[in-house]
Amino acid sequence: MKVLHIITGLAAGGAEQQLRLLLRHLPVDCDVLTLTNPGAVADGIRSDGIRVTHLGMGGNRDLSALPRLAGAIRAGRYDLVHTHLFRACVFGRIAARMAGVRAVLATEHSLGETRIEGRPLTPGTRALYLATERLGSSTVAVSATVVHRLRAWGVPQQRIHLVPNGIDARHFRFDPAARAAARARLGIPEQAFVAGGVGRLVPGKRYDVLLRAVAELPGARLLLVGDGPERAALEQLAARLGAAGRVRLLGERDGSVQASADRPSGIPGLLAAMDVFVSPSAEETFGLAVLEALAAGLPVLHVTCPAIEELPAAEAPGARRIGPGLRPLADALAEAQREHATAGPRHLPVPAAVGRYDIARSADRLSALYERTAADPAARRRAPLRPYHPHPAVSEPKR
Repeated sequence: MKVLHIITGLAAGGAEQQLRLLLRHLPVDCDVLTLTNPGAVADGIRSDGIRVTHLGMGGNRDLSALPRLAGAIRAGRYDLVHTHLFRACVFGRIAARMAGVRAVLATEHSLGETRIEGRPLTPGTRALYLATERLGSSTVAVSATVVHRLRAWGVPQQRIHLVPNGIDARHFRFDPAARAAARARLGIPEQAFVAGGVGRLVPGKRYDVLLRAVAELPGARLLLVGDGPERAALEQLAARLGAAGRVRLLGERDGSVQASADRPSGIPGLLAAMDVFVSPSAEETFGLAVLEALAAGLPVLHVTCPAIEELPAAEAPGARRIGPGLRPLADALAEAQREHATAGPRHLPVPAAVGRYDIARSADRLSALYERTAADPAARRRAPLRPYHPHPAVSEPKR
């Protein structure tokens, strides 16, 4: 089987990193086409031996991209098209139909309560999404929370398949030598208390709240791994709060290599340098970075994380849910700093939740869906795959 993955962009975001990881485990011949921004993840995918094409789309209203995209699909003689992220799903479904490919899956990575792929959810956005959704075969939801949102939007249940995101936990295993190497590289004393986060620097991630909370704690430091349009505003905020010397914005980093003293600057090595991981976003579709932090043995503070909240609490004892405001986060970090001062750095056993989301399991599930869809694109309406849950106790997202 030959599959084309179409994605909006390939900067270092969660959906983009997830695609790269999936490509390493899918037992089919895959190519990748990015509509825009062939960034760090594009380079990584190419280094893995997979062809990446940049369409050079000019913007959301660049309709000239449609015939070019359809031509690329037609020329590649693909059996199935798999789209990722809102713009790629809209344009990819239309172009696949133009190219005569009816086996089309779309993974919904970014559907929040109020935003999708960073843009506000408006009646027009919803209408466009639903109109083009019908042109595809089915939609893959990355969490039960996304399943619920798709249903609420009006996507028929029989067209939705739950295939959770996954991680390769080996890459994030805590390594004391990697911690020492990363801290030495960054000029951070071994006994300093370090909070951290990983993700795109965009307003919805609410890293400004995390920065303000760290600024209140004398001696505390903050590492933010990722890049985006909020970088300059965060740097200015750190300066205004008198915390510029304690805040490091580290930019995009590779999340695919195992933590080690020889590679301290990738995401796994930088996680090893942290003492507590924080996810301050109030709206998530999965929470991949939280799982990676748990795999690294870090205690986690999160405002929302469907990957954890859809499991029994005992599956992730190191993850603590907090309120969305500054005060709950500042108080929780102050408590963690006091524990650090008393007992020193604390790294936890990898919790059972991490094992629920093994990338090989997700790839197997997706591969089975590929086979069924490509063999008979109409069959997905009559006989959807048996519902899948990472834990037998999970049946519905919490509301």
